[in-house]
Amino acid sequence: MVNKPAFPPASNFIRQIVETDLAAGKYREVVTRFTPEPNGHLHFGHAKSICLNFLLPQEYGGRCHLRFDDTNPTKEEQEYVDAIREAVHWLGFQWEPHEHYASDYFERLYQFAQALIERGQAYVDSQSADEMRASRGTLTEPGRDSPYRARSVTENQQLFGEMREGKHADGAHVLRAKIDMRSPNINLRDPVMYRIRHAHHHRTGDKWCIYPTYDWAHGTSDCIEGVTHSICTLEFEDHRPLYDWFNQRVAEAGFFSPPLSRQIEMARLNLTYVVLSKRRLIQLVEEKHVSGWDDPRMPTLAGGRRRGYTPGGFRTFAERIGVSKAHQVIEFSILEDCMREDLNELAPRRMAVLDPVKLVIDNYPADREDMLQLPNHPQKPEWGKRDAPFARELWIEREDFQETPEKGYFRLYPGNDVRLRFGYVVKCTGMKDGVVRATYYPDSRSGTPTADKYKVKGNIHWVSARHAHAADVRLYDRLFTVAEPGAEHDFLADINPRSMTAVRSQLEPSLGAAKAEERFQFERHGYFVRDRDGGFNRTVTLRDSWKK
Repeated sequence: MVNKPAFPPASNFIRQIVETDLAAGKYREVVTRFTPEPNGHLHFGHAKSICLNFLLPQEYGGRCHLRFDDTNPTKEEQEYVDAIREAVHWLGFQWEPHEHYASDYFERLYQFAQALIERGQAYVDSQSADEMRASRGTLTEPGRDSPYRARSVTENQQLFGEMREGKHADGAHVLRAKIDMRSPNINLRDPVMYRIRHAHHHRTGDKWCIYPTYDWAHGTSDCIEGVTHSICTLEFEDHRPLYDWFNQRVAEAGFFSPPLSRQIEMARLNLTYVVLSKRRLIQLVEEKHVSGWDDPRMPTLAGGRRRGYTPGGFRTFAERIGVSKAHQVIEFSILEDCMREDLNELAPRRMAVLDPVKLVIDNYPADREDMLQLPNHPQKPEWGKRDAPFARELWIEREDFQETPEKGYFRLYPGNDVRLRFGYVVKCTGMKDGVVRATYYPDSRSGTPTADKYKVKGNIHWVSARHAHAADVRLYDRLFTVAEPGAEHDFLADINPRSMTAVRSQLEPSLGAAKAEERFQFERHGYFVRDRDGGFNRTVTLRDSWKK
């Protein structure tokens, strides 16, 4: 379980509701739930929900359940269940033994529905989908009763039993709640509770051919589990009366006892420069605009993990943006800043040359090799130091040499002195045959008593050419060039053609032993993570490169 923060979390309206309920003695403990559909990968918006649902009850000694909303067998797969489990664990949260599935409750939900039929609160409707749609009404016009609404309890019970037994084709009947076809809230106009769907379910197999709708299964499952505060996004605000109606009717039938679960709505996460629509994410993957769900440019947790984003960065982000009822669009730079903040604390430093050019120190003996001691983290001396070989031939960044220096340029150019970081001061003598040439001052080695007599303005990083670890480095940027992709045209037209640049780089030799998902700060370049293919992915630059 994630440790509690060292400082009190910011107050918000959900926390205030929880504290009011506890103070009034309405609930004995706080129980929330995270309810993903196992039909896709989790995205950054889910990270906000996960952090809220797990961290909030933890503050009050409560718990959070992981419940898979597996009510649509045609779109759900075990692959997604496994990926969701792994993502939530990766974020640092535990839920065991409270892993549940809507399908765990299919038998009980069926019994609840039978009770509502018996009480005259549900009926089997045999209209076609088009007929039901036409009779539902609009926001300004009431709906019309189904011609089957007056079916007897006996007939409804018989038909519902036949639906379960597989005696009717898909679409032949549905079970609807009998509420009010003239309600100003369209969600209360006899909503569907069950549909016939002859499809194989990834957990229950072919046992069922009728499946509950989300509205019917969600609230009743909350009550079965004893969830106290059911947190969802604002699009379900109009569904709350239905959530309460279903739970109250089932309670009246003797299956639940007060207090019942309470639904609370908050604004969903909206981020600039990304799309979080499942439909659009699927399109990006299926049309191969990205390499897959875990492409480091994708705003999925799998993609963020592969890019080097951290669980701590996501938790900081969730706390920083808070929760609100108001629609808001969060700047992507806030997420990046949270990642920088976390990575600054946990990423050891390394030297890497991403655009290499050779530097030869002509007066440094060809057979000599110095072993320099470099700190792993400048603010964490307890992390110790590492060895870095220094030799006559080095790799440096191409941008660290200019034949004719521009104004204010303090790096290598003919006649200028520069310190090689943690090493010696060298004087540039020019470039010949594509190789930068220099001489060094033997008494200028960093950390020695005579090093301080050399006052230079330039300090550049380097890697020994003889010892360097050559690797592919991918420089990732934002997937879209505009803050609101697709606001004025097809969102695909806003894809950033330079969202990924691959370079062959020369890295400090210690990086050759880095394991997958190890994170580092490449000095001057940003934060990087070792990918599973042996290369490195840039997580984020050291500063916000998108600021005007």
